[in-house]
Amino acid sequence: MAITTTKDQDNIVTITMDLPGKPMNVLNDELMVPMAEAIDGILADIDNTSGIILASGKKDFIAGADIEMLIALDTTEKVFDMVENMKAMLRKLETCGKPVVAAMNGTTLGGGYEVALAAHRRICINNPRTQIGLPEVKIGAFPGGGATARLPRMIGIQQAMPLMLEGKTLRPEKALAAGLIEELAVDADDLMAKAKAWIKANPSVQAPWDVKGFKFPGGDANNPRNVQMLAIAPAMLHAKTWGNYPAPENCMKAITEGSRVDFDTACRIESRLFAATIADQTSKNMMSTLWFQLNAIKRGASRPDGIEPKKVQKLGVLGCGLMGAGIAFVSAKVGIEVVMKDVSQEAAEKGKDWFKGVTDKQVARKRMTQEKADEILGRMHPTGDYDDLAGCDLVIEAVFEDRELKANVTQATEAVLGEDAVFSSNTSTLPITGLAEASRKPENFIGLHFFSPVEKMPLVEIIKGEKTNDETLALAFDYVLQIKKTPIVVNDSRGFYTSRVFSSYVNEGMAMLAEGIDAQMIENAGLMTGMPMAPLALTDEVAISLCHHIMAQTAKDMEAEGKTMPDTPAVAVVNKMVEELDRPGKRATKGFYDYPEGGKKALWPGLKEHFNATRKDVDINELQERLLFIQANETARCYEEDVVCSLPDANIGSIFGWGFAPWAGGTLQYIEHVGLHRFIERSQELAAQFGERFKPAEILLKMQAEGKSFKYEA
Repeated sequence: MAITTTKDQDNIVTITMDLPGKPMNVLNDELMVPMAEAIDGILADIDNTSGIILASGKKDFIAGADIEMLIALDTTEKVFDMVENMKAMLRKLETCGKPVVAAMNGTTLGGGYEVALAAHRRICINNPRTQIGLPEVKIGAFPGGGATARLPRMIGIQQAMPLMLEGKTLRPEKALAAGLIEELAVDADDLMAKAKAWIKANPSVQAPWDVKGFKFPGGDANNPRNVQMLAIAPAMLHAKTWGNYPAPENCMKAITEGSRVDFDTACRIESRLFAATIADQTSKNMMSTLWFQLNAIKRGASRPDGIEPKKVQKLGVLGCGLMGAGIAFVSAKVGIEVVMKDVSQEAAEKGKDWFKGVTDKQVARKRMTQEKADEILGRMHPTGDYDDLAGCDLVIEAVFEDRELKANVTQATEAVLGEDAVFSSNTSTLPITGLAEASRKPENFIGLHFFSPVEKMPLVEIIKGEKTNDETLALAFDYVLQIKKTPIVVNDSRGFYTSRVFSSYVNEGMAMLAEGIDAQMIENAGLMTGMPMAPLALTDEVAISLCHHIMAQTAKDMEAEGKTMPDTPAVAVVNKMVEELDRPGKRATKGFYDYPEGGKKALWPGLKEHFNATRKDVDINELQERLLFIQANETARCYEEDVVCSLPDANIGSIFGWGFAPWAGGTLQYIEHVGLHRFIERSQELAAQFGERFKPAEILLKMQAEGKSFKYEA
């Protein structure tokens, strides 16, 4: 049974939620219908009840709403009715006249925390793994179970708003300090003892907003202390979202407008705005990708079947620069012994020293204990000797993008490795099959493409070579999950998936520059699409000189294959910036931007002279379309060529890899957002105006003819 009720000798009723067949409690009809019945049953005998405890039969309290149920609601009316029914149930509990305690034994998120908010007291076991909060905005929604009405009335508008608009989750101690809970418990027994003690000490209780004369802590939206903040808050939010995300905007409206009316009216305002948000295509995009598709990846949809999961015990990292040191750090952090190999002991020690600086900062900011920092650093073993790599399950090469250098370190390393050890290359562009030619066991050779900075970026792109076997792929997949990253699996090709499509974004920005379009317009267009960085600024970060090197290497490789590299406008821009103007990028403090010491970066004025970058007679919406369409179309080509093999890998790879507009749900989901027919039609128009690179991928034409789409079916 999903709900059981028990009454003790003190007439305290415990409602225990335990959804059958699920690892966690989620709010759906299977849980909420019997819960509503249980509450009605308790209310019928309320005179013989001294209090109510909401408890969980799972290791956590409630994980949130059932997203499958939510996304299946196909009209605003159905969404509105669903949340109104939930609120009616919680309101009965809240106004029953008896004390209600939420006994939170573990993680309590989203709708689960909204259930807890309807109690009169929240007590949580103080487990550092527990998370508490309202993260719905991260998947295109916002709290719709009464939180926008209750939380501001509990802790104040200015304190509540960031928690919901940013989707923050807190550990129990911080949740206590923020006012999200009122008490901590040591363990399950202590939790129930404290819940019962509070009920006995508070036989008659009301929610603060149900008490006559209630006033908001810190005032409502009309209070002068809040008026100034609320006057600028929409502009600050728009500066972050560029109007691409309805969820945080509607959440802000619900909080603000709800504070000016009575509690029940505030809840109805929230329901209307919530229903409108869920009906919006942006919400559907984000839920599809950032919930269903992401979970499919984490469950191993791209992992070979029939191979037992395996953990890496000892890892070797070749090259102790920022990338290598980052890989070593995230691996040591999860308990893996790491051998950090560089050309000398001294060079290897520098890599470890860099991350000692990172842990020192985290300790100073109380984000990590000194004991934990010492434990992590104690697993990192710098060396200049290949022999120290003996016994490694996995070795990751993170040296400079040079074929000969990579071949040399591959052979030297494999000489000391066991037969079953896996060797991987952290390359962003060089084909794995070619690099594997230097290996004595190409079936044990694979690509692991990390993103910088490693400790912050959530994605790792796993690249299968032509001879990579399933055991090697499975180990690589398991390792990426082990270090708490998200793996996508792609087949080998030049630039793989992420680098290939990412380059289309920055290259299109440079193509616009070559057309004489004002550089600031280009940058604004990039940000307005929802990309985290503008194309020219991002090219500086990557380094124009690196683009120059990659283009030269690609031209050389294609020439060896009897092919010619396509001549795009970006090639001429890169060559001019590096060879003629000596502006290689941010690291040299001069690229498309100037980087004055101690000052703010600014677009280089010379762009107007050298590229005649003064045109402003362009449609900013068209610039945005070009930047999004070029990436989506290139992804479709990758899908067509079997470089990326699944919708989740394509969509999650684009968002987590280079930050493709999350509101769109990923590059292929963006095509679904636009509509396949319209995407093809508009691509043909762009191709006629700007070049063949916009010509729609053949697979799109085929899908249109066959009536197919990129809609993901969970």
